Amino acid sequence: MLRSTLFFALFLVACGPSATTIVETPTQIPAADTTLGIGDTFEVRVYGEADLSGLYRVGAEGTINFPLAGVIKVEGLDPQSIAKRIAERLSDGILRSPQVSVLVKDQTSKKVYIIGQVSKPGTLTYTPSMSVVEAITLSGGFTPLAAKNDTTVTRSEGGVKTTTKVPVEDIGQGKARNMYLRPGDIISVPERLF
Repeated sequence: MLRSTLFFALFLVACGPSATTIVETPTQIPAADTTLGIGDTFEVRVYGEADLSGLYRVGAEGTINFPLAGVIKVEGLDPQSIAKRIAERLSDGILRSPQVSVLVKDQTSKKVYIIGQVSKPGTLTYTPSMSVVEAITLSGGFTPLAAKNDTTVTRSEGGVKTTTKVPVEDIGQGKARNMYLRPGDIISVPERLF
């Protein structure tokens, strides 16, 4: 009896419809992306060397021109890696054991895009722990034509694009969880059908 029941269960699984992957709304806060990109601004402090300390902007080539060290590639590096790279250059016959710290001031390279039925569609500067609701609020909120629960977030990771439906109206009513964004996400708010 057990054998025939097991066979029948396996038969139903094999003949049933193909499996569907359900994508849940990512609700955890993503790890902060502290890497710098073109246009980002940061402060460099070299302990005991006020002349070498200052504010720098990542240029179009992803580099900065640092006094006594020359052109340094910083695009894609986090603040600790930049500080280490500057210290290595300065310790190469210029300073003995330089103590360098880097503080990010403005990360304009990290963007989130919002299109469709919001008051001010466009580009937003990404901030760590930014959510879909926050982005829509920063864009002036929904227009009267917005299909709030049909909002989608398109994300590209490792060359693969995924689109996740985010029921923003339900989130506002406490019926669903908010979704946290990542740099490069595209929020699309469609027009509702009458």
